[in-house]
Amino acid sequence: MERQRIRPAVASDVPAVKAVTDAAYRPYVARIGVVPQPMEADHAADVAAGKVFVTDGPSGGVAGLVVVEARPDHLFLDSIAVHPDAHGGGVGRRLLRFVDAHARALGLPEVRLYTNAMMWENREIYPKYGYEVVERRVDGPYDRVHYRKRLL
Repeated sequence: MERQRIRPAVASDVPAVKAVTDAAYRPYVARIGVVPQPMEADHAADVAAGKVFVTDGPSGGVAGLVVVEARPDHLFLDSIAVHPDAHGGGVGRRLLRFVDAHARALGLPEVRLYTNAMMWENREIYPKYGYEVVERRVDGPYDRVHYRKRLL
């Protein structure tokens, strides 16, 4: 399979960004009892701000995306979403590697993220990619596990 490039999202990607995000997070709504925050994001504003990077699937269309924000001492990974049709194809792995490379390119020493405590699949995945738990904290209706990955 040809390696799909990861590129900054553009305005015409906004409907696909919303669709992939909704498809990726929709299964968690019933489990956590609240709509996951990425589903309520202002995707157009995030794209316009340069925070969204997408990768296209082998047959076209957005297969996955990340939403990141550079902060003074780290890169915050706000959201990662892979369309269910693209699961198992390495899209998530490529996106996580991109996040590390992007942080390094910005001169930032670590990546931080959080996930809902009820999204146990994510809690199994992130440590495999070098993330360590920093804390677990309730923020409003969200029970979140916070992670960081120090980049060497």
